Amino acid sequence: MPITIKEGNIIRDGFNEELDELRTITTHGKDWINALIEKEREATGIKNLKIGFNKVFGYYIEVTRSYIKLVPDYYMRKQTLANAERYITPELKDMEVKILSAESRIEKLEYDLFNEIRTFIKSQVMRIQKSADMVATVDAINSLCIVAIKNRYNKPKMNTNGIISIVDGRHPVVEKVLKNEVFIPNSTYMNNDLERFSIITGPNMAGKSTYMRQIALIVILAHIGSFVPAEDADISMIDKVFSRVGASDDLSSGQSTFMVEMSEVSNIIKNATRDSLIILDEIGRGTSTYDGLSIAWAVTEYISKKIKSKTLFATHYHELSELEGKIEGISNYKILIKESGDDIIFLRKISKGSIDKSYGIHVARLAGIPGELIKRAFSILKKLEESDLNKNYSLSEKFADNSDQIAFWDINNKYKDFLKENIYNININNLTPLQCMTLLNEIIQKSKELDD
Repeated sequence: MPITIKEGNIIRDGFNEELDELRTITTHGKDWINALIEKEREATGIKNLKIGFNKVFGYYIEVTRSYIKLVPDYYMRKQTLANAERYITPELKDMEVKILSAESRIEKLEYDLFNEIRTFIKSQVMRIQKSADMVATVDAINSLCIVAIKNRYNKPKMNTNGIISIVDGRHPVVEKVLKNEVFIPNSTYMNNDLERFSIITGPNMAGKSTYMRQIALIVILAHIGSFVPAEDADISMIDKVFSRVGASDDLSSGQSTFMVEMSEVSNIIKNATRDSLIILDEIGRGTSTYDGLSIAWAVTEYISKKIKSKTLFATHYHELSELEGKIEGISNYKILIKESGDDIIFLRKISKGSIDKSYGIHVARLAGIPGELIKRAFSILKKLEESDLNKNYSLSEKFADNSDQIAFWDINNKYKDFLKENIYNININNLTPLQCMTLLNEIIQKSKELDD
C-alpha cells in the first residue's frame, strides 16, 4: 500500500481503460515492442525489420538497404546509415511517449481519479450512511437470530416490578467453548424485597463467577432485544449493570490490584441505583484477612441498606453468610460440590445455603501441585484450625446489634473512653463509602493497640 495517495497504486485494475493501458505498458513494454515488430514485418514484408532505441531519437524502426523499396509511405525517415535507414511511425512515437512517461502519468491519473471518486462519494454521504445503518441493523438482528436458533435461546419477558426470574439460565460463551463437559444450567430469582442481595460461597473453580456473569449477560441480552440462553426469563428493567470481577493492577499509574479494586467499588457505590444490577467477585481479597472482611462487610451492608440494588456477591469470607436474617434482602447461595475421599467434584449447581470452607487445598491438588506440598498444606491447615487461628466463628457471637449498627466491643468501662474518642462523634452521613472503609481500618488498628 502506498504511504500517500499521490504515489499511485490506489485504483484497482479494470476501473479505467487508460490507466489499465499505462500499467500494461510499464509491465509489458517489451512484449508490446515485440508484437509491433511482428505486426510491421507481416504488413510490409520486410523480414529483417527491427526496432531499436537510443537517447537521441528514442524508439525507431531500422530497415536494411536491400528492403528500402518495401518501406511504406507512413514511415518517416529519421537517420541514414551506411547500410540501413531508420524510421519512425506515429504508432511507435505514441507508444514511446506512453512507455517513457507511463509512471508519472499513472500517478497523476490515479490521483485525479481518486479525487473524482472522493467528490462523488461526498455527494452521496447521507445515502451511504443511511444504507450502512440499515445494513448494520439487519446484520445485528440476523446475527442474534442465528445464535438464538442454533443455541436454543428463548424470548424473555420484560417487567417493571423489579423481578429477575431466570429458569435454567446458561452462559452464552462458556457453554460454547466447553469441549469435554456439559454446561450445567442454573435458575435465578431476585426481587426488590427479600431476594435483593445474594451472597454466593463455594470453592475456586466451582462456577461462582460464571453464574454471576451469565445473569448479567442474560439481562443485557434481554435489554437489547435479543432472545436469551434460558428456558424462561422474566427480566426487570435495569438502568445500569456494574461489575467488579477479576484481579488486575495499573502499574502505569502506580495503582496496586487492591487500589484498582477499591476504585471500582467506589465508582459502583457512587453511581448505582435501586434499579441497577451489581456483580461483585471477591471484594477485599487484595489486603489482609481482617481488613478485607471488614471492607466486604461494610460494602454489603451499605449496598443492602442504602442503595438497595440487586446484587450478586461471590466471596470466600464465609462469615458474611451470617448476615442473612440480620439485614433485610440478603440471601445465601452456594455452589454444590461432592467430596470423594480427598478429592472434590464440582457439580456446578447453585443452591440455597452456604458453605463454611473454601477447599483451596483440594483445588490446588486439581491444579497439579505436587503431593508433598499438598500433604504439608493439610498438616498446616489442621494445626491452624486446632489453634483457632483460622477457625470459623459466629458473627452473632462476635458482634452485637444495637440500633441496626454492629458493635465491635461490649460497652463497658474498659472501652468507654476509646469509644467516645473514636466512634461516638463520627458523623457517617458526611462520609463517603471509601472514607468509611478507611476510618474503619484505622479503628481496627487502634483497637489492636488497645488490647495490647
